[in-house]
Amino acid sequence: MSSNYVRFWGVRGSYPAPFSTHMRVGGNTPCVELRLGSRVLIFDAGTGIIALGNELIKQSDIREISIILTHYHWDHISGLPFFVPAFSPGWKIDIFGPGDEPAELEMRLAEQMRAPYFPVETETWLAEVTYHTPHPAPVQIGDLAISSFILHHPGVAYGYALEINGKTIVYAPDNELSFIDRSIEDRKAEFDEDEQTLLDDMKLEDKSRNIEFMTDVHMLIHDAQYTLNDYSRKRGWGHSCFIDTVNSAIDAGVEQLFMFSHDPNNDDDQIDAMHRRTQELIKERGSGMVCHVSREGMLIDLDE
Repeated sequence: MSSNYVRFWGVRGSYPAPFSTHMRVGGNTPCVELRLGSRVLIFDAGTGIIALGNELIKQSDIREISIILTHYHWDHISGLPFFVPAFSPGWKIDIFGPGDEPAELEMRLAEQMRAPYFPVETETWLAEVTYHTPHPAPVQIGDLAISSFILHHPGVAYGYALEINGKTIVYAPDNELSFIDRSIEDRKAEFDEDEQTLLDDMKLEDKSRNIEFMTDVHMLIHDAQYTLNDYSRKRGWGHSCFIDTVNSAIDAGVEQLFMFSHDPNNDDDQIDAMHRRTQELIKERGSGMVCHVSREGMLIDLDE
């Protein structure tokens, strides 16, 4: 196996789904490992980070890791109280996340581990933990620069982009695309001709903004949580209809799309049906994009 890879440890959105009907895709919440030789970057700390921590603690070569958080909703941080390296001396952990200053990031993570929510506080961590805020300057980890951008999700949420061996990888797990477009379409009959012209301009501007961060990306890991029916009931909740994700990725010239943040209400068969629909849509649009379902345990060799 290559020493440079992406591995999915958690792919569900919202809450864990440890159900027998969900195991082909996986039930843990967001956590994606980027391994570059001996360097370990971990994107988000949902319940998937627990198993990753258990694997890391078994080896002796690596003792420095970086955890890069998109935001502080529970499904993205709830694995940290059970992340064994944080409780182990001799480990160095850099944690990056939204905030005006590092103390704000530290406070956000400490709050979920204080009484009455949890019996063991971050003060019991034995690792050397340092907090960083990544925006607006790029995160610099060794010779690797990671840029951040704002996602369309309640509160402040960041997506991240980085380049490895000439390949661009973008991680945007919770992001609502086409909110304005679909909202306008639902009420199109209410507007006169001049208003519709103005609204069409707004839609084009919004579309351009939506696909800017994914343009010509080689590997896009992006929210594809809702079906069309789900999205009609949950518009504004900060997640994308999978159809919008696929269309936006095609428009942006994405090479490989990884559908992510799967709805815990959707079992394996439902997600596979959604994936089949994406294949039809890609073919209908004459695109060469490859679309994958992100699955727990999936490993992508970056040297291939």
